[in-house]
Amino acid sequence: MKPQLISGGNHSDSRGTLRFNNDFNATDIKRIYTIENNSTEFIRGWQGHAIERRWFSAINGKFEIKLIRIDNWKNPAKKTSYSSFIIDDVKLDILAVPKGYISSIQALEENAKLLVMSDYMLGEIDDEYRFELDYFEI
Repeated sequence: MKPQLISGGNHSDSRGTLRFNNDFNATDIKRIYTIENNSTEFIRGWQGHAIERRWFSAINGKFEIKLIRIDNWKNPAKKTSYSSFIIDDVKLDILAVPKGYISSIQALEENAKLLVMSDYMLGEIDDEYRFELDYFEI
């Protein structure tokens, strides 16, 4: 599987604004949390999972999320390609990340907040991998 952006939408009228995503199936979600980077200069990465799937949605501001598919979890190739996605709080777009990917996350606006959803509870499996930000040659 490849990462997929599930497009949401919004509707505004005299009552306010409604943001929605009618195409997102949340059946597999077991855990949610938010991320707020300390500045727009900070890049949170590289971190990911061989088994766990994640979904990202900007609930305030704008983010750039880069994804790398890992070929070997013990010794991944340093020269690799990546996918880049920009998500913001205008619509309730959701970036679906399949298992086997690591991510870097950068807020593009001050006070940006990212909602993260996972298909495993914290501590349910031992499946967290981290690499230094400069490990990959992208």
